[in-house]
Amino acid sequence: MTNRQKKTGLLFGSFNPIHSGHMILASYMLEFTDLDEVWFVVSPQNPLKEKKSLLADYHRLALVRLAVEDHPKMQVSDIEFKMPKPSYTIDTLTWLSEKYKNREFIIICGTDVFPTFHKWKNYEALLQQYHFYVYPRPGSELSSYEKQANINLFPAPQMDISSSFIRKGIYKKKDMSFWMPDKVYEYILEMHFYEK
Repeated sequence: MTNRQKKTGLLFGSFNPIHSGHMILASYMLEFTDLDEVWFVVSPQNPLKEKKSLLADYHRLALVRLAVEDHPKMQVSDIEFKMPKPSYTIDTLTWLSEKYKNREFIIICGTDVFPTFHKWKNYEALLQQYHFYVYPRPGSELSSYEKQANINLFPAPQMDISSSFIRKGIYKKKDMSFWMPDKVYEYILEMHFYEK
């Protein structure tokens, strides 16, 4: 066994709620790339987004923990809850890389982030210092970033599943049990999340 760094994919999101699309994507990255593990990085409240439908940070964290607890190669991180707001990806990665020197962190993201990627804080440094494992999103392409050395596009299945669709379904009292892990759905119903 070598002492190589663990390849850890970071999947950022508000996970409001976490759903089958997130789980399938994480599973795809674990099974069809060289990643050793995937961490779900739960993002705190974005000041630019409407708060009304966003569950409290600790509830969303609890839902992700329920989703991954039976999957040893998946973990949840609340690192961005402890950082200055708003949280920037470059700051999160710098902090994680300092703390976990035995891991190589890789950003998992969809092609849909790239049209506005130039607006990210220190985006050039991100491109130089970190690898990106990119999956296709309906209606978006990598465009000018396709030739970047640290960007790898993987043909993960395209799924147009959104948390907002799930929230609307729960609000309308539809059976949404197939859209997320069982434990997550049970907890949402038990806590009456998204019902009003």
